[in-house]
Amino acid sequence: MPVVEITSRLPFRCEDVAAWLARPGTTTRLMPPFAGAVLQEPEGADGDAGEGAELVLALDVPGLLGTSATAAAGLLRLATGAAPPTRTSWRLRRHRGSDGGFVDVMDEGPMRSWRRDVRIGDDGAGTRIEETIAYQLPAAERIPRALRVRLHRIIEGELRRQAAFRDHQAAADLAFHAQHSRLPAQQDADPGSDRPAGPRVVAVSGASGMIGTQVCALLSGAGLEVRRLVRRSSPDGRDDEIPWDPTADELAAEAFDDVDAVVHLAGHPLAGRFTAEHKRRIEQSRVEGTRLVARRIAEAEQRAPRPDGPRALISGSAIGWYGATAADRPHEHDLLTEDLPAGADFLAGVCRRWEQEAEQAAAAGVRVATVRTGIVQSPTGGALAQLLPLVAAGVGGRLGDQQVQSWISLDDVAALIVHLVLTPQAAGPVNAVAPAPVTARRYARILADVLHRPAAVPVPSFGPRLLLGSEGAREMALADQRVSAARAEELGHAFRHRALDEALHHVLGRRTA
Repeated sequence: MPVVEITSRLPFRCEDVAAWLARPGTTTRLMPPFAGAVLQEPEGADGDAGEGAELVLALDVPGLLGTSATAAAGLLRLATGAAPPTRTSWRLRRHRGSDGGFVDVMDEGPMRSWRRDVRIGDDGAGTRIEETIAYQLPAAERIPRALRVRLHRIIEGELRRQAAFRDHQAAADLAFHAQHSRLPAQQDADPGSDRPAGPRVVAVSGASGMIGTQVCALLSGAGLEVRRLVRRSSPDGRDDEIPWDPTADELAAEAFDDVDAVVHLAGHPLAGRFTAEHKRRIEQSRVEGTRLVARRIAEAEQRAPRPDGPRALISGSAIGWYGATAADRPHEHDLLTEDLPAGADFLAGVCRRWEQEAEQAAAAGVRVATVRTGIVQSPTGGALAQLLPLVAAGVGGRLGDQQVQSWISLDDVAALIVHLVLTPQAAGPVNAVAPAPVTARRYARILADVLHRPAAVPVPSFGPRLLLGSEGAREMALADQRVSAARAEELGHAFRHRALDEALHHVLGRRTA
């Protein structure tokens, strides 16, 4: 039976690491986006109910081939509405291990057997984490020895690649929680302090989306209670879900009475051809949904003020606010900052109405911050997922030329949103972009270098028009927006990925060291 052993170290107290790993959300945070997705976390893993809890994963084929195949399937689904499955379902049971560790044992999956044993120990200046993965290939006895050895090398390489991602992610998340005094030791250090307790319960709309999933996981990892707004009733009476239906203006009047903050990210997906109906859904979902959420949190603030300070509404928006190009803007500023007026194209108009609805809650004393999100980097969705299959196949290149692309890593946009939740002075619009935007030509070159692929062939202009229509391609794929990240840094957000190559190496598992 092949066995892979991996050791890593984290510069944090063993007790804090063990307690953080037991919190909900950490399994999602530590799942590499290039490897698959968590479909079900081991519920109750932070208490007695965690013993034997089920963990469900959907995993890609190892390597760039698997990541690209899943991205290509998403692209095909966007264009045609259907795509073949590219992932394999794994069902595991999580059992308690020694010293705060755990053991994951496969119930169902492609292997004959699979067991991952994670042990956590004090390493003097920090924490030592030891993993032992033992597995058996299906029908191993019928596989030629040379092929079997080759498969074991591929699997071991993938396991070590995923472990490197987890090490980097765990260190960054723990540093984030330490910055916000959310580590268990920090919360227990001075129970008699009169320091404001801060938010305890956060409601999240759009919780199942690419960004929302990571926001919920990071909030849970900070020890906060998360309640997801869902467009269905909860037949089992789950207290971590809040039913709502923005199209019918339905959200219980008391929904936010015991909620300290709301993160509002819901909205019809932007991706798709910009037909009249698609544009109507984009605008209606954002305007009507935000109006309903803002009204309910304002009513809760007036009815039941919090002793620790006002409730907070952190509402989504986008850098589409500024207009796609200089021709769409009522000013001549090259660097786009939060104090500039909205542009004149379709997405700018949507963002303007979107933010206006959120600001209605401020009149009731709610702290309102709007997050103008840039081009999010993740192989699970957005622009990177659309380019990845082409570049990985060696037939992709730049999309545009000198247009400036203001990007942000998925981890940074999630961390910035949670940072705004936890920062009492944060209000008004905040650009969610990295400090170093790049041109379209430079973006293609960096992505190709990370993947060790050529980037000489420009993406045909009809490609974006086919997926988004002429208007959508102009306002999204070919937009030219140099957006400032200064406000986010002034508010204390510490960027994890300041340079594009750092972000791409991380999310694609191509780390060089």
